[in-house]
Amino acid sequence: MSRVNREFFLGDAVSVARLLPGMDIVMDEGSIPGYYMITETEAYLGENDKACHASKGRTKRTEVMYLEGGHLYIYFVYGMHWMMNIVTGPGDDPQAVLIRGAASFTGPGRVTRNLGVDGSFNGEDLTTSSRIWVEDKGYRPELAAGSRVGINYAGEPWVSKPWRFIITKK
Repeated sequence: MSRVNREFFLGDAVSVARLLPGMDIVMDEGSIPGYYMITETEAYLGENDKACHASKGRTKRTEVMYLEGGHLYIYFVYGMHWMMNIVTGPGDDPQAVLIRGAASFTGPGRVTRNLGVDGSFNGEDLTTSSRIWVEDKGYRPELAAGSRVGINYAGEPWVSKPWRFIITKK
């Protein structure tokens, strides 16, 4: 296995979201250090994507999304869940991939809770971090594409974009 490099994360969010399932999130810190296969992802494609946090422009919260691909964008929702996103694309082009499933954990809040990911990981560089990174073992599982979850506020065509990728066969 090898750590995923910066060049991989410079792809657009949809392409990266399609390639991440089957790769491992490696934790060397957190609740349970180890390897966790990514099983579900969801792409957010920048300022023009009405479901993307960056659609409202650059803010203190979204600033990390404007970094070059490979950084983590972590935010808190509903007063109880951390969401883990991987920034993609070149700098100043705010795209990200939400990690919706890893190992046996389904749902982005369960992923972060079980891996011990919290706000302290916001801005972490996956290409150089000693506590969290992504490894590619060359496994390319069969995937299904579907619409994104919980974004009705964005309206069409954003609600129906098939930018969620789920492993169907391991």
